[in-house]
Amino acid sequence: MCKRVCGAILAMAAGLCAQSPKYHVGRAPSPEEIKAWDISIPPDGTGLPEGKGSAVEGKELYARRCQKCHGSKGEGGDYEQPIAGGKGSLKTPKPLKTVGSYWPYATTLWDYINRAMPFDMPETLTHDQVYAASAFVLYLNGLVGEKDVLDAKTLPQIKMPNRDGFTKDPRPDIPVPARAKKGS
Repeated sequence: MCKRVCGAILAMAAGLCAQSPKYHVGRAPSPEEIKAWDISIPPDGTGLPEGKGSAVEGKELYARRCQKCHGSKGEGGDYEQPIAGGKGSLKTPKPLKTVGSYWPYATTLWDYINRAMPFDMPETLTHDQVYAASAFVLYLNGLVGEKDVLDAKTLPQIKMPNRDGFTKDPRPDIPVPARAKKGS
C-alpha cells in the first residue's frame, strides 16, 4: 500500500515538473485569449455588451429555463436559495439574502446569469436573454417595472437596496475606483 501511494506521489510530482518552462510545455496566452476570458462586469457596467430586455420578455424565459430551480416567484426550490423577497430582513435574526435584499449591484446579477445560468447549460443565453432574465428577477424584487427596458446604459443605474450595506476594503494595496473617491 505504501509503495502504491509513494509511486502515485512520484508520478504526480513528475507530471508537475513536466509542466515547467524548462521543458517548453505550454505557452503564455495571447492578448486575444486574455480578452476572451476577461468577461467580468464591474458595478459601473463597463464591458456590458449590446442588447436589451424587459421583465415582460424575461417572464417566458424564466418560466421555461429558471422556474424549475428558483420557483415561480423567485422563492427558491428544494435546493436553491430564494432570489426574491427578503426586503428589510438583513438586520433580523433570520436574514433572507436575495438579489433584491442583499446584492449590491444590478450588474452583478447580469454577470452571474451570463456566466452561470441556466445551471445545466451555462453561457448558452444570448445577451438579450440575459438582459430579459435580469429584468425579470429585478421585477420579482420590485426594483424595476414590468416594461422597463434594461441595457448597458440603464442596468448600472439601478440602485440596489443594499448597495451601501458592505464594508469598504481597507487594504492599502487595493486601489479605490475613481467614482468611489468622488463619493458616489
